[in-house]
Amino acid sequence: MMTYKGYSASIEVDLEAEILFGRVLDINDVVTFKAKTIEEARQEFQNSIDDYLEFCKELGQEPDKPFSGKLPFRTTPENHRKIFIAAKKAGKSINAWMDEVLSRAAERAINT
Repeated sequence: MMTYKGYSASIEVDLEAEILFGRVLDINDVVTFKAKTIEEARQEFQNSIDDYLEFCKELGQEPDKPFSGKLPFRTTPENHRKIFIAAKKAGKSINAWMDEVLSRAAERAINT
């Protein structure tokens, strides 16, 4: 996975066409790119992001942002109570406690 200006892209190999095909993740707009080499894919990804941002600017529209920092979360009342108690015991707000716990869990998941 590659990242640039807060955007991430996945890359797939098209063996028949003998190209690398990339797509920007986690936005509603479709931004793609293709290349023959990894270095070329990296450059095309960056070019695509720059072009996308410029195009949005020309249209007077806000570009999609991959992550807002807001994470809607629904759970059961029993889990809500448990989360509240755990956060209180840690001396944190629910948001601060969840951010810490989920960040640690995500880091472990990414690194395994």
